[in-house]
Amino acid sequence: MEWIERYYEKTLLNSLKPGKVLALYGPRRAGKTSLVQRCIAKYEGKIYSGTGDDRILRDILTSQNLSRIIMAFKGYDLLFIDEAQRIDEVGYGLKLITDHLPDLAILATGSSSFNLASRIGEPLTGRQITLLIYPIAVLELAAQYGGMDVLNRLEEFLIFGTYPETLIAQNFKEKSDFLIAIRDAYLMKDILELENLRNASKLNDLLKLVAFQIGKQVSLNELSSNLGIAKQTVERYLDLLEKAFVIKKVTGFSRNLRKEIQKTARYYFFDNGIRNAVINNFNDLTTRNDIGQLWENFLFIERLKRQHYKQIHTNNYFWRTYDRKEIDLVEERGGQLYGYEFKWTGKKKVPRLWLETYDNASFETISRDNFLEFIT
Repeated sequence: MEWIERYYEKTLLNSLKPGKVLALYGPRRAGKTSLVQRCIAKYEGKIYSGTGDDRILRDILTSQNLSRIIMAFKGYDLLFIDEAQRIDEVGYGLKLITDHLPDLAILATGSSSFNLASRIGEPLTGRQITLLIYPIAVLELAAQYGGMDVLNRLEEFLIFGTYPETLIAQNFKEKSDFLIAIRDAYLMKDILELENLRNASKLNDLLKLVAFQIGKQVSLNELSSNLGIAKQTVERYLDLLEKAFVIKKVTGFSRNLRKEIQKTARYYFFDNGIRNAVINNFNDLTTRNDIGQLWENFLFIERLKRQHYKQIHTNNYFWRTYDRKEIDLVEERGGQLYGYEFKWTGKKKVPRLWLETYDNASFETISRDNFLEFIT
C-alpha cells in the first residue's frame, strides 16, 4: 500500500513541545493514527504510546493521584494517547503531568472535537496546541502525484471522496463498501454513544435532508416540521454533527443591505463520499442530477483544507439577497472580500449589486478550468 504524504508530516514533530499537549483532531479514519505513528517512528526520545481503551492508562490518568502519575510517566520524553476522548476527565490528568513533569511532551488524538476539546481544553488553557486533520486533501495528492492525476480522478473524488482507504481501494465496490461501513459503524455510533442520544433514526433522517440541500439555505423550522422533532433538538443535532466532523456550517454575509439574507445557514459535508453514502447514491456523473451540489461541496471543503493547512486566516460566508442574487463562497481576509461562484459548466456573470455594494470586493467563477489553483 502506497503511503500518501500528509501536509503535517514534516512539521508534526516540531510542534511537540515539553510541558505542552498537542491535540490532533479529525474525522474517524482520516489518517490521524497512521500519521502519528509514521512521525514518532523518527522521534529521538523515549516514548510511551497508549489508547483511550487501555484500562491501565485510563485508570492512572483518571485517578488524580499525583505520585502514581509521576511514577508512571517519569523518564519518558513523549506520551502519545490515541483516541484520548475515551478517557473521562483526561484533561485533569494531563494537567498534573504538564505541571509536575515539564520535560514531557504529550500528543493526544481524537475523532470528536466536542468530546476531546471539552475534556482537555479547560484544564489545559494556555498549554494546548491544536491541529485539525481532514481526509486527504487534493493539495496533498497534487504535491505527490501532480495535477494531471487529480484531473484524471476528479469524477472519482466527487463520488467517493478522499478518505485514505477509498483512495487506495482497488475498485468502486471496495470504495462504496468502506464508505457505507463508516456511515453505519462510526458516524452515528460516535454521536449516539458520546451524547447518550436515543433517536438514531431521526439523526439519520436529518443528515439525509441536509445532504439533499447542499448549496441551499437550511431552514430549522422546515427540518423540525419534516422530522417531527423540536427546532431546538434539530439545532442540537446539527451542532453535534458539526463537532463530530460530519458537516460544516456556513452563515450568510451581510453588512449594508436590508435585502441581504444573513440569519440562515448552509451546510457542507467534510467528505463527498460520506455525503453520497448518506443518500445511498454512488452512481456515475452521467446519471445524476446533483452534479452541481457535488461540485460545490467538493470545492468548498477542499478550499477549507487549503485555508487550514496553509494557515490562511479567513472568515467564510455565502451571500444571498431576497431577490435571489447569490455567491456560493465569500472569503473575508486582509480587509478584502473575495466572492467565488462554483460552476460545473459555464461561467456566472458577476452580480452587479455585489460590486456596487462593496468596493473592496472581487468575484471569480471556479470551474473545471481553474479549480486546481483554487484548492492547491
